[in-house]
Amino acid sequence: MRIEAFGFPNQVRLSAFAGKSSAFLARLDADTWTRTAGTVREAGGRLISLWGSEEPAGTFAMSVAYALEDGILWLQLPVDDGHGDGGRYPDLSTVFPCATRMQRAVYDLLGLSAMDARDTRPWLNHGNWPVDYHPLQKLSSGTERFQSAEADYPFVHVAGDGVHEIAVGPIHAGVIEPGHFRFSVVGEKVLRLEERLGYAHRGIERLFAQTPLLVGHRLAGRIAGDTTVAFAWAYCMAVERACDARIPPRAQWLRGLLLERERIANHLGDLGALGNDAGFGFGLAQFSRLKEDWLRLNNRAFKHRYLMDQIVPGGVATDIDPRFVTAMLTQCDQIDVQVRVMQRIYDDQSGLQDRFAGAGILSAKAAAHFGVCGLAARASGRKADIRVDHPYAPYHEVQVQVVSDDRGDVAARVAVRFNEIYESIRLIRLFLDDLPGGGVHTPVEHEGSPSCGVGWIEGWRGDVFVALEVGTDGTISRCHCHDPSWQNWPAVEHAIIGNIVPDFPLINKSFNLSYAGHDL
Repeated sequence: MRIEAFGFPNQVRLSAFAGKSSAFLARLDADTWTRTAGTVREAGGRLISLWGSEEPAGTFAMSVAYALEDGILWLQLPVDDGHGDGGRYPDLSTVFPCATRMQRAVYDLLGLSAMDARDTRPWLNHGNWPVDYHPLQKLSSGTERFQSAEADYPFVHVAGDGVHEIAVGPIHAGVIEPGHFRFSVVGEKVLRLEERLGYAHRGIERLFAQTPLLVGHRLAGRIAGDTTVAFAWAYCMAVERACDARIPPRAQWLRGLLLERERIANHLGDLGALGNDAGFGFGLAQFSRLKEDWLRLNNRAFKHRYLMDQIVPGGVATDIDPRFVTAMLTQCDQIDVQVRVMQRIYDDQSGLQDRFAGAGILSAKAAAHFGVCGLAARASGRKADIRVDHPYAPYHEVQVQVVSDDRGDVAARVAVRFNEIYESIRLIRLFLDDLPGGGVHTPVEHEGSPSCGVGWIEGWRGDVFVALEVGTDGTISRCHCHDPSWQNWPAVEHAIIGNIVPDFPLINKSFNLSYAGHDL
């Protein structure tokens, strides 16, 4: 279904992607909000993100972004009052289950609540915030009264003969972000898993309101360190569309190069960790070596191992020296050969395959139900990749080949990682061989009138989304950033059902979702 088919009277086209897609913004009433959600679902559309904001004069609005055939539909619903018992809007979780946690986060941040929602438990507020405090309200009614201890979270209880609970986290062994996992099991068979996240909440969205427009890419790039390129690019794309800026072709191609190098670095690390979680330490050693070589060349070419602060509004911060073009092409040849050798070893190692095959199955139907995106969706047979479905420069000039697998298990998610490495190597070679000439940066200026922009980038986990509202004076009125982990975390809860507890680390790692990107 195309966005124009909705025919909203106040629909505004925000910007055009380089290819066939666009972004549209419309304001509507509560009835249309609910009706549109059902229409989008029936048409095969997808909910990208849901968030709230405080507008001038103390009014509020809810926003939702949908992915449709021809791009993004951003809808806003005015909500009169976010204080006290006000600020209610129609629940979307019955249409899009992935909206459940987003709506719970909106209440914690703004005090806006979804009417008749089944799950209204706090999500980001663990009980340690001031009473009646909502950090995104400009004049929050919070007092200085704090709870003396973290609130007891009402996990769903599973009853039955032989059922018991195993609590894991939020503090874990090793260097890992915090998250709590509550298992209900019989013996070692998992009947239910429930996650509690939000421990990595840092007030990112409030910090954006205090950040200059042309500096915000630095904050966006620090939302999740392993996705710094995707978040920074999505933010810069939103700024450039809000300011109607034009980016030099060379800068666009360099952005593509950076994004594919970020994708490969993460896949190399994950493949080693997956081997290690299945008791194959040789895999960890070899992939750690390959990833380290990859990051060291990043540092030599772009002055940062993880490529932070390289994508800036108007282009990129650093052009690439010709000698590093040769070095990267040589490295691509070497990595391609060595990863293929490792894939043969993984495929032939019976112990690995015994652990991978059939573990953590996520069917295509379940993936569609939860709105799963990115690598996890493609490993369940859903060929979704916005570099192909909604191409942006430079991907509209290259033919990205979508990698997918129908099995939906750990083995499928491992196979997709291997094959995405080969595809990203192919794209890097294209970007370097055909790199346009010219400059790498164009100054970006805001004209003074209020404006909006969106950024939408296929990161290594899935699509990263940024919605930006810019005020009259060129300051950030609201910046909402969305990580694909919001859609994918509930799928992990589903994928573990029927498996044994010792397989959870392996299944969880096969998704490798973000805490920091999710919690903000």
